[in-house]
Amino acid sequence: MAMITPACLGVATLIASPALYEAFVTGSLPVADALIRFLVAVAVSVAMFGVLRGMTQGYRRQALERAEAEAEARAQAELGPGA
Repeated sequence: MAMITPACLGVATLIASPALYEAFVTGSLPVADALIRFLVAVAVSVAMFGVLRGMTQGYRRQALERAEAEAEARAQAELGPGA
């Protein structure tokens, strides 16, 4: 699975937006400093999405197991009790 996704880059842009604004609009911050802050924000957002993915992975696995069990029960019901 890709670690850096468009959502991750969007969150990183939001995190680093004050620095990017200061660098590219007002010019009061060096561009290199703003880009370094953006890269740090990318690392932070990757970590945040990784934690979120880890927290929700158990729910996804339970849902898949439940769907497989329901599909198997439906298949058994279609075949009949003697199969």
